[in-house]
Amino acid sequence: MSAEVRATRAALAEYLAEEGRPRRSLGLVPTLGALHAGHLSLIERARAEHDLVAVSVFVNPTQFSDPADFARYPRDLERDVELASGAGADVVFAPGPEELYPLPDPEVTLDPGPLGELLEGAFRPAHFRGVATVVAKLLLAVSPDAGYFGEKDYQQLLVIRRLVRALLLPVAIVACPTVREADGLALSSRNVLLAGGERRAAPVLHRALQAAAALLREGGAPAAAEQAMAATVAAEPLGNLDYAVVRDAASLGEAGEGPLRLLIAGRFGAVRLIDNLAPE
Repeated sequence: MSAEVRATRAALAEYLAEEGRPRRSLGLVPTLGALHAGHLSLIERARAEHDLVAVSVFVNPTQFSDPADFARYPRDLERDVELASGAGADVVFAPGPEELYPLPDPEVTLDPGPLGELLEGAFRPAHFRGVATVVAKLLLAVSPDAGYFGEKDYQQLLVIRRLVRALLLPVAIVACPTVREADGLALSSRNVLLAGGERRAAPVLHRALQAAAALLREGGAPAAAEQAMAATVAAEPLGNLDYAVVRDAASLGEAGEGPLRLLIAGRFGAVRLIDNLAPE
């Protein structure tokens, strides 16, 4: 059975009321669309844990620093609805920009705090402000019991957890493991934009993470692990490294005695990819 599609908050609320909310539990999987197996794993997890599953499909303009990047982001709602339905979604919330941003230019946004200025925040100005703003809007519009997010976007996951905590939103944030291709490349909607040679080169990010994780497990220092990642990417002619760091897993501050997270970002032609790994 195909998922229902609703384009407005009012229509979504009407559908959910007809389906027995708030008596029945609801899980939400927010997406930019261009669904892949990583998204489907989130939907399947939500399906296993809730009576109802909603998937949002919205290419959020405020989280794109580059207008060209926003313009070329893949869009195919019909395909997304088909895939979401197959994974267990009951309803797809696919609003237009005016539904979530009723004013021509967003006048009120949410500041993600210092965490939003690190790493991806430094390379993509205002990105996490856009993420925090749209996720808050979606959580308020859908009012789920839980929201499902992939660990592939690890910094985003931390930003959203802090957002929910700071705004006292009554929703659980569920982190789901990164889904990878057989060669280790983390699934991303941007992968389809990679040319043949670039696609073959892109798994170097995962190899770099694996090399650094192995070094840390053997007692190596974080600085040595960062050097190992940089050297691995440098050996790939089509890879251009933006950063490769070892950080505190909870704050993304400097590595200390607590759990660590390895994070990496690089460009392959015009396509920029990120990945991360826990060293344990």
